[in-house]
Amino acid sequence: MKKLTLPLSPADIDGLHAGDGVLLTGTIFTARDCAHRRLFELLDAGKPLPVQLDETYIYYAGPCPAPEGKACGSCGPTTSARMNAFAPRLLDLGLCGMIGKGEMSEETRAALVRNHKVYFAAIGGAGAQYAKCVKAMQLVAFPDLLSEAIYRMQVEDFPAVVAIDAQGNSVYDR
Repeated sequence: MKKLTLPLSPADIDGLHAGDGVLLTGTIFTARDCAHRRLFELLDAGKPLPVQLDETYIYYAGPCPAPEGKACGSCGPTTSARMNAFAPRLLDLGLCGMIGKGEMSEETRAALVRNHKVYFAAIGGAGAQYAKCVKAMQLVAFPDLLSEAIYRMQVEDFPAVVAIDAQGNSVYDR
């Protein structure tokens, strides 16, 4: 397992290959379908986003409320393919990368290569384990979306696999 600190440098990204196991430490933001739609509404209206894309890794997840004494409740990945309509444009605007579950489209893969970024896969069904990696969580935008709002998370040793590397190689092609 490679231990990495977010944000990744170009050299870090160059050293990653599809199938590599990683432990991520740093800041990630949650966002699912509804939050992505809202981000696109803001973009289309020429309004500022609630996050700086060039500092943002999006985790396709909706955290459950935090039990007492914990930073967050269960927080497993959702199906990434549902974000294929959004990912290429966000990557082209500077998004650092994504974490989710399952394959992404050829258009998203091309955007990852074009922008020298990486897509990480997280393990479905491991939400309780991922919650243990969350050290702090803060609501950032769209509180009316509840668990689908955008949250900033400080994570430590968050396990993932490089699903699509910056050269376009994918674990799903194997």
